[in-house]
Amino acid sequence: MVAARGRCRAAVWQSASVRTPAHAGRRRDRDAAGHAVLRAACGVVLVVAAALLVAWVVKALLVQVFGIPSGSMRDTLVEGDRIVVSRVAPRFADVERGDVVVFHDPGGWLEPRAVPSHGPVLDAGKRLLQGTGLLPEDDGEFLVKRVVGVGGDHVTCCDAEGYVQVDGVAVDESPYLPPGVAPSDFAFDVTVPAGTLFVLGDNRSDSSDSRVHGGAVGGPFVPVDDVVGTVVAKVWPRLERVPDGAEVFAGVPSPTG
Repeated sequence: MVAARGRCRAAVWQSASVRTPAHAGRRRDRDAAGHAVLRAACGVVLVVAAALLVAWVVKALLVQVFGIPSGSMRDTLVEGDRIVVSRVAPRFADVERGDVVVFHDPGGWLEPRAVPSHGPVLDAGKRLLQGTGLLPEDDGEFLVKRVVGVGGDHVTCCDAEGYVQVDGVAVDESPYLPPGVAPSDFAFDVTVPAGTLFVLGDNRSDSSDSRVHGGAVGGPFVPVDDVVGTVVAKVWPRLERVPDGAEVFAGVPSPTG
């Protein structure tokens, strides 16, 4: 009996000694596979985080994408266009006459509107992508118009030929006004304060711009500090440069304000 128990113990010990290395090997394989998956997941997270950081830096310093929601800038920009805006101006360069600019509502220019919700997860994702510049801004907080007057300019309309005058010089805006659209359907006479802009939509017959916002909170002028940047190109539905219209104002004296 004692001998039999001894033989059983020996068999068990031998069996354990045979199985243990195999089990340990399988555990090592599983652990190695788990570590590999974890390393791969961490790598993906780091790549995504780096891409978002680069996108955020590019948006903050260089360019940003916006959507066009209305027809006030036809035919230069139409509803549904996606535009690239250079953020270099006004931080590192002057905003000039003829530039097409995107700017924050200076106060009372836009009617309040409800932003549709798609649920907390999708809304958070949208805010993240807009914050990094990977999704166009189109939430109703921004406007896009063309600069016609800068600080110190005296802008009037219209002269005997129907043109806008800037500092006494008539400007022919036909390069960007839609065919048959007049420079303005009503008269105005303003002097642009220093540090602000006088802006008009290219589609003057359907543009709520500096001509009509004298009674708004911010008045008819846009503070240069409210400018996000200048429009340089359309990227959707086609890729093309957006001309700045500088040649229209080539004969106007340099601004004094």
